[in-house]
Amino acid sequence: MPKKLRFWKAIAITFAVTCVLGLLALNFTAGEKKIEHQIPRLYTTASPQFERAMGVLLGPSVAAGNEVVELLNGDQIFPPMLAAIRGARHSITFETYIYWSGDIGRQFADALSERARAGVRVHVLLDWVGSAKIEKSFLTEMEDAGVEIEKFHKPSWYDLARLNNRTHRKLLVVDGAIGFTGGVGIAPEWTGHAQDPDHWRDTHFQVKGPVVAQMQATFLDNWLKATGRVMHGLAYFPALAPQGGQRAQMFSSSPASGSESMQLMYHLSITAAERSIDLSAAYFVPDDLTRKLLADALQRGVRLRIITPGEHTDTETVKAASRATWGPLLQAGAKIYTYQPTMYHCKVMIVDQRMVSVGSTNFDNRSFRLNDEANLNVYDPAFAVRQTAVFEDDLKRSRAVTYEDWLNRPWKEKLAERLASVLHSQL
Repeated sequence: MPKKLRFWKAIAITFAVTCVLGLLALNFTAGEKKIEHQIPRLYTTASPQFERAMGVLLGPSVAAGNEVVELLNGDQIFPPMLAAIRGARHSITFETYIYWSGDIGRQFADALSERARAGVRVHVLLDWVGSAKIEKSFLTEMEDAGVEIEKFHKPSWYDLARLNNRTHRKLLVVDGAIGFTGGVGIAPEWTGHAQDPDHWRDTHFQVKGPVVAQMQATFLDNWLKATGRVMHGLAYFPALAPQGGQRAQMFSSSPASGSESMQLMYHLSITAAERSIDLSAAYFVPDDLTRKLLADALQRGVRLRIITPGEHTDTETVKAASRATWGPLLQAGAKIYTYQPTMYHCKVMIVDQRMVSVGSTNFDNRSFRLNDEANLNVYDPAFAVRQTAVFEDDLKRSRAVTYEDWLNRPWKEKLAERLASVLHSQL
């Protein structure tokens, strides 16, 4: 090989290696400076100050007059979502992290396309990373029908770091009047009724009432980031009459506008708890401060129950990193359970049977500091009692993990946990 050619080949290889290493370095950025100080405990969830802090200090105001209904697993989740889409008259806004292939993806593509052809304004926002497996034919069908599709943080050579900030939000709003949020993605894994390891356990929620306007605003926040276009007017923000008796707020977070706000919301709730915390956590990798707040809650007599995935999981790395954190919590009195039948993808926190937080947020650093997330907080004892019943039904299908179990786990698991903990900031 001529000397000059070898020189340029070496330059090309050096450039390629530099790009790869640079991308890896950017992908391991951990976001903004994290919260370092414990939150003083000034009130409990029973105090009006708790709801005031959640609605003034952290998020949008708490709106009265809502109806929030839980939908368990795909057989209950997808039919009302598709029915709402097919009944749309003015607008559909849809943001999701996972949109893959399969029959359910086809059903959504067909329904969205049909409404766009009928003149309904249809806007779909997909995360660039999470929707990587979507069939090209789905996108083509929707775009040909007039559906506006945008990819969130599609990579560009001059801003590779934004790949690590993904929209993990799961929002569907139809005519500005009915909303859906929770943990579900559009993929075959979410269909069925969690009947086997190929069909996951998850919960989504149907929402009506004034808080739907906050859900719409949360979608439009990221739509504006992706397109630079502002959507408003009656098609998106109609007058919304009360639909029920629940008080609720749509809480969102983003590294672009204060990445620690979701974590702070969880921390305030844990700090205010006086009786119980029930946590359904698809991915449970709490940092040092969060573990301390949970331990403090246990010390003052709060019952802490956590359900996480068991044998069936979509990421062994997160499972290992999660297990590494269990010991001190178990020793302090936490009750940790692993769901047995299939992958457990629920994301629900119930505090004192007074406040329930549901949505896209996982109990880990990626959700708290790196992703765009959205949770619906519902302040209603009756709703909390219903979600506790769902939680306890999941407990019947879960195995309790004792502190002795944790201490005596195989050395291979301990080694895997140490290796996984290196990636803690990204999980």
